Amino acid sequence: MLTKTFQDGGKLLVFGNGGSAADAQHICGELVGRFNMERPGLPAIALAGTPALVTAWGNDHTFETVFERQIQALGKPGDAAWAISTSGNSPNVVLGCERARRAGLKTIGLTGAGGGKLAGCCDILLAAPAQGTPRIQEVHLVTYHAICAGVEANLSGPPGT
Repeated sequence: MLTKTFQDGGKLLVFGNGGSAADAQHICGELVGRFNMERPGLPAIALAGTPALVTAWGNDHTFETVFERQIQALGKPGDAAWAISTSGNSPNVVLGCERARRAGLKTIGLTGAGGGKLAGCCDILLAAPAQGTPRIQEVHLVTYHAICAGVEANLSGPPGT
């Protein structure tokens, strides 16, 4: 799904809270920068990576809608949204994912076991078969590194080619 999104000229919007926000930034760093090989950068944006926007919107409106607002402003059909929540129940992440789906974006959820509320709004759900935030986050790291490597290989060929 991500390979096709990039091939078709779409971008990726990635979002989560706390450690999941850091994971979103990590994913975007691997895609915009590089993972295993030199290649053109891919359009990926971490929505929690703009603290002035996040804090202004949270203060003036509600933190619950901070990702939903950014999806409305930045997302378009053909883009993808990647929602990260260890519980799958973070209200702002769920609302962002629901907005993405209504706006015609492809949706991916990265959660812990069961998927929580995110399970109902994702085209693809990647639910780590683990309990407890530290173990879930460890599985998430391996998961998104494998996805970044796969996208890079799909778009550029294996390393060294």
